[in-house]
Amino acid sequence: MKDTRLNVSHYKAPLDDMNFLLFDTLHANKIAECEAFEDATEDLFKAVMDEAAKFAEQVLLPVNAQGDREGCQYDPETYSVKTPDGYKDAYQHYMQGGWSGLSASPDFGGQGLPHLLKMIVDEMVCSTNLSFGMYPGLSHGAIDCLTEHGSEDLQSKYLPKLVSGEWTGTMCLTEPQCGTDLGLIGTKAIPNGDAYDITGTKIWITGGEQDLVDNIVHLVLAKLPDAPEGSRGISLFLVPKFLEDGTRNTAFCGGLEHKMGIKGSATCVMNFESAKGWLIGEPNKGLKCMFTMMNAARIMVGMQGLGLAETGYQVSRSFAKERLQSRSIAGAVKPDEKADPIIVHPDVRRMLLRQKAIIEGSRAMAYWTGLHLDLSHAHADADQRERSDDIVQLMTPIVKSFLTDEGFVSCDQALQSMGGAGFTQDWPVEQLLRDGRIARIYEGTNGIQALDLVGRKLTMKGGRLAHTYLSEIKQLLEGVSNSSHLASANSFIEILQETLGGLVIKAAKDPLEAASAATPLLRMFALTTVAVLWAKMAAQSEAEETVGSYSEAFLSSKRKTADHYFRLFQPEMTALAEEVKSGKETLMALTEEEF
Repeated sequence: MKDTRLNVSHYKAPLDDMNFLLFDTLHANKIAECEAFEDATEDLFKAVMDEAAKFAEQVLLPVNAQGDREGCQYDPETYSVKTPDGYKDAYQHYMQGGWSGLSASPDFGGQGLPHLLKMIVDEMVCSTNLSFGMYPGLSHGAIDCLTEHGSEDLQSKYLPKLVSGEWTGTMCLTEPQCGTDLGLIGTKAIPNGDAYDITGTKIWITGGEQDLVDNIVHLVLAKLPDAPEGSRGISLFLVPKFLEDGTRNTAFCGGLEHKMGIKGSATCVMNFESAKGWLIGEPNKGLKCMFTMMNAARIMVGMQGLGLAETGYQVSRSFAKERLQSRSIAGAVKPDEKADPIIVHPDVRRMLLRQKAIIEGSRAMAYWTGLHLDLSHAHADADQRERSDDIVQLMTPIVKSFLTDEGFVSCDQALQSMGGAGFTQDWPVEQLLRDGRIARIYEGTNGIQALDLVGRKLTMKGGRLAHTYLSEIKQLLEGVSNSSHLASANSFIEILQETLGGLVIKAAKDPLEAASAATPLLRMFALTTVAVLWAKMAAQSEAEETVGSYSEAFLSSKRKTADHYFRLFQPEMTALAEEVKSGKETLMALTEEEF
């Protein structure tokens, strides 16, 4: 029965769950009514998802464990980085399959398909090889940033090869002395003709150097000589590894970080030594440009948490069905065997069912957000575009935080349910746990995401985003006939509304009250969204048009898992509301010396 990490059978893309959610519950096929996505029919979605599943299962998964064990290798004499064996071939498959340009503009060689579809592919990639997914993942952000803010000249020179995957992109923000507070960056940009000389050091740069492609396009935050102080003085520059004439630019990798996980991903120190770069957007407006890239990256990081959780669940579920240990407390379930499978034990079921409820609910929240992302760009009605943009702005920090927090917890539950086997490298879960821990930190720690929610998103546009959100989730409940699920979902909404109202009053007098409540409040938004979507999924499982399309076991599991979700998290909503109401008093009471 013993499996190994090199056995490629431990993940299968959950296509039934995805299809049920997309086409039965969210009716995502209606996106084809948008002129920009008229080709994105249900049949096309399913065809792309089928091919993505094959790529993830057959190409990425087989090189994942070896990539973790081997890691990346840095050569200090040539400043070069070698990726793990198998990565270059896997990247060639990725590029040749057209995956890099899936959602990119056709103007630059992309396929122009919905971002939602790219999110689904991201989930499968992250489920099977998160380290590999980091390389093209940052390229997508660079593509978005250049598409929205780059000059025509930069777009024509760099976007076609970024979109095709021939080149990759990076995001160079962090420096040794600053992370979140980018106003403290020290990298300088000195005008030099039609370009700039970029000098400084950036750290934790994903894919800053690697051997997968011939050229790497760095997007670098730096300050001009006359820049204002703080974040208002940041500009964004494009700095390629190789210039147009083939000359090596003076942007070099100074070493690799030694990390807990994602060891197949090259996390580099990058030294820019009067490297030639070009301005993206306007001077001193770089942070606005970079946020285009960061928002896309934050949703992608959320999908990382979801993808790892799905694989952990599949591994621990299979283990629980096969591992024989003791007898059921209620009496032997398999009297012909020496023991019963551990899935009969309530504590194992507790861990498995929590994973299932969170994963399927989190996927619903992510896909719902992705659908609104596409509608915000492509819907014919301006009012709907605005409403959908409100949803995306509000949900981005929630998707990033909740999916990565719960992704890690789910992997931990998977490991725990497997006992000592889960702790060994003979099984893949310990790697999933290590790989997933970073997702709660990079692209803005989850605490920063919570502050973004309460400090920016809830105050934007006169507080309109929260009103739009509440209106939209209430609309989702229309047609939910199960009185138990409907009442439960409405109670989540009521608790959230009441808590929000009380916090607004307190925060108006003292901003520390809002900051103290940020993390529990973000979780309340997430739990409420998932509650509403579980009520909707459970109702859809009984709909006449759905019955017959899936097995009865599949549909009944939706209703039973919804029941369990409400059992688990309704009490937590009440507790979180009390935590928010308790305010800053005990949190801020200690002096530094008292810690």
